[in-house]
Amino acid sequence: MTILASEQTNKAKTWYWKGFPTTYYQEGETGAAVVLVHGFGASWQHWRKNIPVLAQTCRVFAIDLLGFGGSAKPSPTQIGYTFETWGQQLADFCREVVGEPAFLVGNSIGCIVILQAAVDHPEIARSVALLNCSLRLLHDRKRASLPWLRRTGAPILQKILAWKPLGKLFFQQLATPNTVRKVLLQAYKDRSAVTDELVEILIQPARDVGAAEVFLAFTAYSTGPLAEDLLPQLPCPGIIIWGSADPWEPIELGQELANYPQILKFIPLEGVGHCPQDEAPHLVNPLLLDWINSNPEKLQGVGIRE
Repeated sequence: MTILASEQTNKAKTWYWKGFPTTYYQEGETGAAVVLVHGFGASWQHWRKNIPVLAQTCRVFAIDLLGFGGSAKPSPTQIGYTFETWGQQLADFCREVVGEPAFLVGNSIGCIVILQAAVDHPEIARSVALLNCSLRLLHDRKRASLPWLRRTGAPILQKILAWKPLGKLFFQQLATPNTVRKVLLQAYKDRSAVTDELVEILIQPARDVGAAEVFLAFTAYSTGPLAEDLLPQLPCPGIIIWGSADPWEPIELGQELANYPQILKFIPLEGVGHCPQDEAPHLVNPLLLDWINSNPEKLQGVGIRE
């Protein structure tokens, strides 16, 4: 049974990282530890359809990265919104809250976060599952492969948004229910999955003080690691699950990530968009449970590191 997001929200907890309050949700008393990491602009509630199922046999944790969801949104002058920052946050969360090596699950940019955390802190990760991993196509090293309009237009837009008054005005126009719904209808193939509840989950954190600055800081972030930089260094095995109808992260490019020996399986989901855990939980949940129960770290001869 799926618990309503509002009921889950009332049970959310707070953990302090570097003095900043971090929101997370925990469910399940026994079994392997599983940590869920959301994508850009989302929160732990994007896993609301997965947590109750996984928690039947696992200890499940879902975290709001710094700058997103219910977590603090400090100014970029206080902390850098980079994958190294979020990777450190996740690793410390696993040590201080989870307390044992975990199965790490990410969606979109959350995939880069769990890869960064596992590479920098191998003792916290048993295995990783990447759901429609962000390919970071606007990264400085990727732009050359883009069509001319996107290749030249993105840097111009970044420079425009870097002017704070205009950038904040742009964010205010973007962070409205109608606009968020339109964006979701692009990302989701199944339009019925774009509910009022989902729109509110994404809109609510955008009302927080500092949300606009976080958004603008990340839109200007065209450096940092790519998945192909981190996968060769990954100290544990992993799987990839990919919605084939993703308009932002083409599955043809995603399949190239399966060439790395650390990836044991690449599982396409036909007719599913960018956020398969929310759009098609009936497909994703059994795949995650099978992955967890198969003990993939043993399949590759990689033990849990103390």
